[in-house]
Amino acid sequence: MSPRKLKTLSITAALALALSACGSGGTDAAEGEPELLSAGELTVCTDAPYKPFVKPDKSAPSGYSGFDIDIAAAIAEKMDLELKVKDAGFDGLQSGASLAAGQCDVVVSAMTITEEREANLDFSDPYYDSKQSLLAVTGSGIASLDDLDGKKLGVQQGTTGAEYAKDNVPDGAQLISFPSDAELYAALNSGGVQAVLQDLPVNLVHTGEGEFEIVEEYDTDESYGMAVKEEGSEDLLAAINENLQALKDSGDYDTIYEKYFSTK
Repeated sequence: MSPRKLKTLSITAALALALSACGSGGTDAAEGEPELLSAGELTVCTDAPYKPFVKPDKSAPSGYSGFDIDIAAAIAEKMDLELKVKDAGFDGLQSGASLAAGQCDVVVSAMTITEEREANLDFSDPYYDSKQSLLAVTGSGIASLDDLDGKKLGVQQGTTGAEYAKDNVPDGAQLISFPSDAELYAALNSGGVQAVLQDLPVNLVHTGEGEFEIVEEYDTDESYGMAVKEEGSEDLLAAINENLQALKDSGDYDTIYEKYFSTK
């Protein structure tokens, strides 16, 4: 075989190998680099609205704002990525179905880290500590879970609040599950339920006008984490943890936290 033919075959083989690599998905990362759904983007799934963690916001670059979104945006910026946000039902987020279906790279949705969820998801280091709470109409006479005997208690399905309620309400109480936060508080406002058991910071948002009040708090040792697929997202998880820690070290995390949870 002539040197010229050998050279031509070598170039052809190299080109074929390069095309084969590119054709395997287009967003495959180099070793040690996070593999993403779309090059240059960090795609986040969240369940909106869930104030103060997330809410639709036309003025925001991603179309959403809130504590979770600001933290995710800061991490994306440190990774030199553009943040893309998708709204999805919480049931699919906490079960791992949304990630398995390829809807997003990471779930950032005020999701408590639990052993049950860790069977299908890998979690980042905690980024928020929370409590549960009981919200009722101001002056309703409801002061604790014990007062809900014979009454209806609203919870959001798939949440740790729903699990806490299931384990702690009196036998005569009726649990009513709702798919999202918006429907939950609409039911409380209309009298469809007499109280709501939900994450404390979320319930606090609904006390602003004085119509509702927090009547009881529950320290459940809950921490929120960002969730990725159990397999194949190791580099992404490492990058999230690294940049989350960098936000804490720089003080940027505290700035975002004070924006949404300051008691001053």
